[in-house]
Amino acid sequence: MRRRSFIKFLLSTPLGRLISGLLLTGAAAGVLYLDLQKTDVRRSEGALKAILLPYPKLSGLVSVEEALANRRSIRDYTEEPLTLEELSQLLWAAYGVSETRYGLRTAPSAGAQYPLELYALVGTNGVKTDKGYLAPGIYHYDPHSHSITLLKQGDFREDLYYAALEQRWVLTAPVSLIFTAVYSRTVRVYGERGRVRYVPMDLGHAGQNVYLQATALGLGTVAVGAFNDEEVARILGLSERETPLYIMPVGRPVSRYRLSEKELIDYIEKHRRR
Repeated sequence: MRRRSFIKFLLSTPLGRLISGLLLTGAAAGVLYLDLQKTDVRRSEGALKAILLPYPKLSGLVSVEEALANRRSIRDYTEEPLTLEELSQLLWAAYGVSETRYGLRTAPSAGAQYPLELYALVGTNGVKTDKGYLAPGIYHYDPHSHSITLLKQGDFREDLYYAALEQRWVLTAPVSLIFTAVYSRTVRVYGERGRVRYVPMDLGHAGQNVYLQATALGLGTVAVGAFNDEEVARILGLSERETPLYIMPVGRPVSRYRLSEKELIDYIEKHRRR
């Protein structure tokens, strides 16, 4: 009876709502603190040698407005490789660290639970370095050290192409970024709402980051959601805790979209006259 009266007090009075808000904030902060104190990844990579990526750049030649105007889904790529600097910038934009006290990311996440993991599937001669090319294979991205670790060596683009229902851009792109989710990180705080609402929102934020950064770098990408989940999980070597969500092939576009201010103004004026 007392418990029921206390809950009614929390829900019905301003003071009660303030107390409940403080309790929830404290609980969320506690969860965040615990998360930041431990490594919650699907596999131990301590024995594997990390490849340190070039530091991310915090300024570029393309404005946010230009990137938004010229963002399109690009499916036709040239055979030219990405550079290691470009791969580095894409990974950081997608899910890198942008706040150095708590290690918060470039993409917002419900309760800062960060359920996503990010992989780069690199094809043969897909990423150029100052010493040649990055070894083809599947790499896992660590946002805190801004590094990648080679998990499986080899060119797996054809495997991914068949798993993605033979979408040719998955085969022809030099690199595909692959997002996965560890749903339990968000579900343990928010329950089933975390699975059906918050994790998809997290993915959308991160995916748009890739789109905009690719556009700013003169690259192209497309979000691919049609694929055989079990096959993609097998290619990446995922555990049962991790679910593949997005494949984003990245390459140099055969042709680039350009929107002029005049075109945009003419379009708006046309619709204002209706």
